[in-house]
Amino acid sequence: MKKTILFAALMILSLVGCTEKLDEPQLNNNFAGSTDFTKTENMKLSIIGAYEAFQSRGWEQPLLISVRGDDVNSGGLGDQQDFTETDLFNYNKDYWMYNSLWENIYVDVVSTHTAMDLIKKYQEFAGPTGVALGDQYIAEAKVLRAIMLFDISRVWGDVFLTKTSDTSELLNVTVVPTKAEVMQHLSDQMDEAIPMLPDMHPNQRQDLPGGVTKYTALAIKALANQELKNYQAVAEATGQIINSGKFALFSDFYELFKTPGKLANENILEIQYSDFNKGTGDREAHLYAPYGPQGWTPIIAGSESGWGFYEPSMKFIKFMLDRGETVRLETSVLFTNRGIAEIQKDAAYATLPSFVKNTTRDGDKINDYARAFFASGKHYLPSKQLITGRTSYGSNKNYTIIRYAEILLTYAEALKQGASQTAISADQAVNLVRQRAGLIPISGVTLDNILDEKFAELGMEWGKRYYDMIRLERYSELSYDGRTFTADKKYLPYPQGQVDQFPVLGK
Repeated sequence: MKKTILFAALMILSLVGCTEKLDEPQLNNNFAGSTDFTKTENMKLSIIGAYEAFQSRGWEQPLLISVRGDDVNSGGLGDQQDFTETDLFNYNKDYWMYNSLWENIYVDVVSTHTAMDLIKKYQEFAGPTGVALGDQYIAEAKVLRAIMLFDISRVWGDVFLTKTSDTSELLNVTVVPTKAEVMQHLSDQMDEAIPMLPDMHPNQRQDLPGGVTKYTALAIKALANQELKNYQAVAEATGQIINSGKFALFSDFYELFKTPGKLANENILEIQYSDFNKGTGDREAHLYAPYGPQGWTPIIAGSESGWGFYEPSMKFIKFMLDRGETVRLETSVLFTNRGIAEIQKDAAYATLPSFVKNTTRDGDKINDYARAFFASGKHYLPSKQLITGRTSYGSNKNYTIIRYAEILLTYAEALKQGASQTAISADQAVNLVRQRAGLIPISGVTLDNILDEKFAELGMEWGKRYYDMIRLERYSELSYDGRTFTADKKYLPYPQGQVDQFPVLGK
């Protein structure tokens, strides 16, 4: 498999270094003084830098984005008490994770603007072909920026919209754009980007395999309009993805989240990581340890365990058992014997399917540990899939953000919310997902059917369940296992460090 993005990213890092503070992306424009922009073949390095910024997610960022749903728990008490409190809807504006997510997203957003600025400088010396390629790269940067702003707007609601790489502009903001304004801006940005982007599956790109295409932008447009409850726009964007014929569900749900699922035809957006098929040396990696069990006996001795910070909820597990789920439950949850015993305390679940055991189908044994009863299977890479010499939990695993299954279910929901059909029927869309899961087809699907299907299909993925419940104001679903959710808890408070720097956030 080609890893052009990752190899080039390593080159960018060696040239530029990492950004840690909000003003550093703008300072990177100082390269304009020493860069020979007549060497237009180097324009590609600028968009590679934007990809590197996008994929450099700290371990805490996806955890904080996704921990509040009824599909997942924080994994009990530990050295991150405020993470557990966040899962219980008790928020501390001084908690370091809040500031880290906000600040680092904006660092990376501004990095995409810096990339656009540099590309425009190259375009001044490029011929028609180079100018067109630069326009494509700028469109890709807009999509990467949109993904990041979409995430933090769902976390905080009203957030800044950066328009340039000049970070001082934020000091002059007098009114923070509303969530609706942010989502509309992102939808408009995708309309600008789509005509400039390759009309292909991301895995068909030869220059940057797995990079942004027209369909990545359409997916972001659909999700932004879903937040706006503009369901006709959702149906039109998702319908284009479906009608393209370029996407299909990966046949093996279990392997989709492991090495065989990398750059699968189902994946619309994934952050790529790689050990480059080498046991030592350079690697691009995400820290998956927070998702892993604290105790296990891996089939490959020496493979490292995790921290136990991310636990599928008992509510989710019982929901899946009630539906007769097999492969999706086996894939989503790593069971301990202690957890199995906890399930069986409820007489209704005294007898469990044979796959509910503490040894995975790949032979890794999940031992009991104090912090949690279960661990996330979707963030698990079997130890036998680790490249020899690599021992970090999940090393070499990609992080999938948007899948075709979500597009199918988003399309089906749009139809049930009143949109006109633009592709297949809602029944057909839902049943494609159910068929892969080994479930019988249903007819006359309702909104509740679709939301249940999304719960089963997308549990533990990027907070999708939580944000569905917030968008649809189904707050009662979030009051579970002793938690009490109220509407005033749907957004995190702005980090105090950011309020101190930008007082408009405190108004």
